[in-house]
Amino acid sequence: MQYSEKVMDHFMNPRNMGTIENASGVGEVGNPQCGDIMRIYLDVDDNQIIKDVKFKTFGCGSAIATSSMATEMIKGKTIKEALELTNKAVAEALDGLPPVKMHCSVLAEQAVKAALIDYAQKNNIVIPELEGYEFDDAHDHGDEEE
Repeated sequence: MQYSEKVMDHFMNPRNMGTIENASGVGEVGNPQCGDIMRIYLDVDDNQIIKDVKFKTFGCGSAIATSSMATEMIKGKTIKEALELTNKAVAEALDGLPPVKMHCSVLAEQAVKAALIDYAQKNNIVIPELEGYEFDDAHDHGDEEE
């Protein structure tokens, strides 16, 4: 399996790894089938800007790389801008992922959205784009061999 230099860089030198105490929002998603678990911590200020973001990921190199890249992409952004983060954008920012690893970028997107939902609930605010958002736990793993 061929990984881009960016994937390897974010795997070997992950950005924003760790936790945030008293985080504004925490999102955890996982897939029991592949064993990847991602937790994203957000520190959101009064202007709804993501001042800091950290992650803890239990998973393969691609899961760690996509978590790292996703946190880089939303740091310093508004909640509205963070909502526009897609798994495709994360994969593209890493110069692509092997097809059987695309689900890692889906998890990264979902972890960010889960943290934003948690933030909204803690602060009694409604984020219209996340109303009724459904997490896809059975995301496609291609033809992965177990």
